[in-house]
Amino acid sequence: MQQTMRCAASTLTALLLFAGGNALAQGGQSIEEKAKLCATCHGEQGVPINKETPVIWGQNEGYLYLQLRDFKSGSRKNELMNPIAAPLEREDMLALAAYFTKLKWPNLQQPSAPDDVAAKAEAASASIGCKGCHLEHFQGDGTTARLAGQWQDYLQNTMMAFRDKSRGNNPGMSDLMKATAPDDIAALAQYLAGMQIDAYLNNR
Repeated sequence: MQQTMRCAASTLTALLLFAGGNALAQGGQSIEEKAKLCATCHGEQGVPINKETPVIWGQNEGYLYLQLRDFKSGSRKNELMNPIAAPLEREDMLALAAYFTKLKWPNLQQPSAPDDVAAKAEAASASIGCKGCHLEHFQGDGTTARLAGQWQDYLQNTMMAFRDKSRGNNPGMSDLMKATAPDDIAALAQYLAGMQIDAYLNNR
C-alpha cells in the first residue's frame, strides 16, 4: 500500500511537469531524460516498485507502443497511465518503446512454480493456445507481450481484467480468459512469473 501511494504521489508530480505543454515532446531533451518519468513507477533499474506494475525494460517494442497508444486513446484504462499518455505524440510513443525494448529485462527473483502448478498451467496454456501468440518460451515478439519473468501479481490481475472485460483493448484475450477458470489463471501467473529465459534469449 505504501509503495502504491508513493508511486501515485510521484506520478502526480510527474503530471505537473506536463502542465502547460507536453514534457516528453519538448525539444532539447534526450530520450533518457524523457524516460525518467516512466521510472517513477516502473523503476530506475527496471524493477517496478509495485508488483502490480509491469516490467517494461526489455519488453517487445511493438507491444509497448500499442499499450501507450491505447492508454492515450482510453481503450486501455488506468488512472495513472491515461493522463500521462494523453499528451504524447506518436513520435514520443515510438521513441519510448524503442528505448525501453533495448534495456535488459530484470530478474525479479521469483521462484519457479512447483511441478503440480506447472503441470496445471501447461495444460491450461495448451487448451487455449497461449504459445500460438506468445511463442514457445513465452517471450512474445513484435506486438505480442513477453510474459516470462513478469510480476506474478501483474500477470494474474491482467488476465482477470481481460476475463471480466475491465481491460478492453484486446477482445481476443478477453474471450480466451473467459474460457479459462480463475484457478487456471492463478496457476498460469505463478508459472509464467517463475520462468527464466535469459539464457535462451541470449543464444538466439
